[in-house]
Amino acid sequence: MEGEPDRTRTDPDVRDDVRRHLPRTDTVLAEPRLVAAAGRLGRGLVKAVVAQVQQRARAGEFPAAEVVERVVAALPATASTLRPVLNATGVLLHTNLGRAPLSQAALDALLAAGGTTDVELDLATGLRSRRGRPAFEALLERVPAAQAAHVVNNGAAALVLAATVLARGREIVVGRGELVEIGDGFRLPDLLVSTGARLREVGTTNRTTRADYAAAVGPETGFVLKVHPSNFRVTGFTSQAGVAELAGLGVPVVADIGSGLLTPEPALPDEPDAATWLRAGADLVTASGDKLLGGPQCGLLLGRADLVERLARHPLARALRVDKLTFAALEATVRGPAPPVRLALHADPRRLRERAARLAADLRADGLDVHAVDSEAVIGGGGAPGVTLPSAALSLPASCAVLLRRATPAVLGRVESGRCLLNLRTVPEESDPTLAAAIRQVGATAAPEPAPPRTETTLAPSPTGR
Repeated sequence: MEGEPDRTRTDPDVRDDVRRHLPRTDTVLAEPRLVAAAGRLGRGLVKAVVAQVQQRARAGEFPAAEVVERVVAALPATASTLRPVLNATGVLLHTNLGRAPLSQAALDALLAAGGTTDVELDLATGLRSRRGRPAFEALLERVPAAQAAHVVNNGAAALVLAATVLARGREIVVGRGELVEIGDGFRLPDLLVSTGARLREVGTTNRTTRADYAAAVGPETGFVLKVHPSNFRVTGFTSQAGVAELAGLGVPVVADIGSGLLTPEPALPDEPDAATWLRAGADLVTASGDKLLGGPQCGLLLGRADLVERLARHPLARALRVDKLTFAALEATVRGPAPPVRLALHADPRRLRERAARLAADLRADGLDVHAVDSEAVIGGGGAPGVTLPSAALSLPASCAVLLRRATPAVLGRVESGRCLLNLRTVPEESDPTLAAAIRQVGATAAPEPAPPRTETTLAPSPTGR
């Protein structure tokens, strides 16, 4: 009867009855849906879920007859423990969420490359070919100023390889204001010194001139390093020597652009790009592939053919090389349609506000405390510090932030001024129904709060790094 307590939770005799009727593990695993799941996920994973559900049934949480259905409901979609997360933070390149989401073209390329491929084989001749050649060709098509290209496993690795090959036992001349700390507490000077190179710091934190570099260059110089401080800004009485000023000092100029633009981006005029710095005189440009380029995690090396060949043939290059999946996703990103990060960067603020208003109205019609508000987005991921992008967000009670993180799919927003903001610039429009379903799932209804003001606090960038 309605209102009666669940005796399976309190009555020892009932719990004993549940245990007597609990199906055997092998019987549960023989159920056709679980046989199919074992083929997809692995028998060990499915068996572990069965054991967990059986334990809950023994504890009296539900009848023994529900075990199979509960197991089916508890099975993960894949054998990986990584969970999809809808990024509603307003941070385009969120380091904790894996930075750039891949385009559908890149995802399709990953799937195709998951089997056996011609990653190091020329099918026309049957002979071994250069690993990653199509990806290198794609990069050179986009950046004609580069004579050659190479790819390693991340941006830091690109600098480590350059320092090892060009400056081990020698000096790297670098401006003091460019000795940056990158993600997770790692510092660029420590990475460079770990290769056996010595740092020759020049200038001051806020001002460094070409004359400072010229005075330091000598027989012990391996190269001059130019680093774009892509995760912070120094303002006021400042000046830094540009790449064009450093060219012609008689040693190679290695330039790290950080955020990974191959060509100029009108929306981010202060962000350097590989093509421009190579034309300005850089001998080698390094960058990350999973930032503003919008591709997989990797480190790009573009520049003079002789330098790139030296780096590619060094023994360390083998330890830093990328796999076929990275090459496939990178080539598809460079040659394919605009990746999600570029679409988010160029999203129309008016359209974002229209989406927010429509979603908020639909959710309020269901009795939920949801409002459309103006907001701002940032680049994140160690790129374009200080740049904000006009956006729109859904504003919910702050308590929804935790519930949404635990939803399926998980939704990550930001808590600002006592409200949970779900920023739509980082949510693809085709994901609006998924976002709305997640909000309905958590039931953002408890203690409706007054409607927030139309303008919310500016979003702060997430922890950044190369």
